[in-house]
Amino acid sequence: MNGDQVEVRLTPRNNGPAAVADATVRLRWSVELADEQELPARCAREDERTVVCGTGALAVDTAGEQVRVPVRLRERPSEVTLEIDTAWSAGAVDQDRSNDRMAVLVLDTGDEYAF
Repeated sequence: MNGDQVEVRLTPRNNGPAAVADATVRLRWSVELADEQELPARCAREDERTVVCGTGALAVDTAGEQVRVPVRLRERPSEVTLEIDTAWSAGAVDQDRSNDRMAVLVLDTGDEYAF
């Protein structure tokens, strides 16, 4: 995060038990996004704080293609929380949903970091 600019780079992973034909991740910020956004083709605005993005097919025990999502925030907070979760998984049943979501504290340092 740098001012009102945030770029998320997400690499989806399917830990099984079965391949997923397609999936959608939800990125929800603790603050409102700016009205005007230039989102990637496979992403769409869900509401004032949320973007959903398609991941494409995910084979078992492999990483998918990286999803890069640049957004602008409505204001310039010093920190925000980003919640990431699986919104849709093409009907695949996952007995362990504990690895389907994550929350990250994002600080306005301009530095890159990974989780």
